[in-house]
Amino acid sequence: MLLSTLVSLIYNDGVTAQLFLSGIVILLSGVFVMVNTRRYRKEMNKREGYLVVSLGWFVMALSGSLPYFLTGVIPDFTSAFFETISGYTTTGATILSDIEAVPKGVLFWRSLTHWIGGMGIIVLAIAILPLLGIGGMQLFAAEAPGPSTDKLHPRITDTAKRLWLIYFGYTMAETLLLSVAGMSFFDAINHAMCTLSTGGFSTKNASIAHWNDTPIIQYIIIVFMFLAGTNFVLSYFAFKGKVQKIIKDEEFKLYFKFIMVFTLIAAILIYFRADVSASSINHPMVWGEAESAFRHALFQVLAIVTTTGFVTADFTVWTPFLLVFFFGLMFSGGSAGSTSGGVKVVRHLILIRNGFLEFKRSLHPNAILPVRYNNKSISKEIVFNILGFFILYMLSFIIGALGFSMMQIDFTSAIGLAASSLGNVGPALGEFGPVDNYAALPAIGKWWSSFLMLIGRLELFTVLILFTPFFWRNR
Repeated sequence: MLLSTLVSLIYNDGVTAQLFLSGIVILLSGVFVMVNTRRYRKEMNKREGYLVVSLGWFVMALSGSLPYFLTGVIPDFTSAFFETISGYTTTGATILSDIEAVPKGVLFWRSLTHWIGGMGIIVLAIAILPLLGIGGMQLFAAEAPGPSTDKLHPRITDTAKRLWLIYFGYTMAETLLLSVAGMSFFDAINHAMCTLSTGGFSTKNASIAHWNDTPIIQYIIIVFMFLAGTNFVLSYFAFKGKVQKIIKDEEFKLYFKFIMVFTLIAAILIYFRADVSASSINHPMVWGEAESAFRHALFQVLAIVTTTGFVTADFTVWTPFLLVFFFGLMFSGGSAGSTSGGVKVVRHLILIRNGFLEFKRSLHPNAILPVRYNNKSISKEIVFNILGFFILYMLSFIIGALGFSMMQIDFTSAIGLAASSLGNVGPALGEFGPVDNYAALPAIGKWWSSFLMLIGRLELFTVLILFTPFFWRNR
């Protein structure tokens, strides 16, 4: 918040005092809590780790609402909380109708919530937890995305620092490239933070469609969306020169193939059947129909698969097939260990392989046929965990959609809201599509959507386990 205060001061946007007050209030609150809890035990088991992660994200969303509230940009507390949790969970759903009228200091704070939440508030905290004398492994296991936790270093704090160094480096690189390509520095750093976090907040009302007449900007964002949706451990291997580990990684290969195949399908349909110019939000295409079809297809496929949620065109009006197609992509997700939301590619891979093995097990009931991933056998516990996660994810989607339908929201909008909120995608369907916002959502709907965003970002179990009776038993 104090960084946002500095940005506000530089641009003289009129809200410097309010942002400074927000930062000071939160700083003093943190110091007060820290001082008053210094005598308590600083040991943490896994149960407490789940509790700290879930409540920590909730408290961060509450405190993060303060700049919106004090500056008057979002005077309604429910909407301010929604905007903040959407930022931290990197969903990118917004209730703001005129983004370009928002003071730059507040816009920077809005993008910063994405950037912090992208790699994970708790992973960031792990880097400084030794200062408090608290071990971070329980927190990392509860918050880290994906079915497994890759450690780059035996010490979890060093793992967190390496991940953040890569994350910071990518952000600076994209900022530089976007600035050179024609964006202002302010727009560049905001979009870089929102790309690497796979968030989707933009400083323009038309999102990335604002630069439809500058394709190079969109191609730069495409590259970094792809990197953000890739396991950051693979980026570490790439910088260490261990390219073979990337080439042999089965999740990465499937992730790359998914992107290519989905893009090809979308590009062909856009080229032959869809009116790209009519669905463009702002500027017309300039490089020709074939290039426009490919670029829009690649951009929107990556934006949905990686759950970034940026928009170059209204994909819901292209064709009915593509509408269903992009809705399906909301359930894919990027790689485990990336900043993207969704189910994750590795889970799809293991589910598919286990499904095919069930055919063989039917024919050879006595055969031992383990599921293999990266040439290693996967334990039944992991397979059961992934099966349980997928069932729980689909149940959460159904219950989420039912919740929205009880608010008199139409079928298309309800299932779009549920899929988008749970997958941290951003753009939904119907009344809340890519060119619309969430302002029309009733207050109860914003709280319901916020809950779905949170459980989706924290991989379901971390939050939902708190609602089970055995979690609160001593034994």
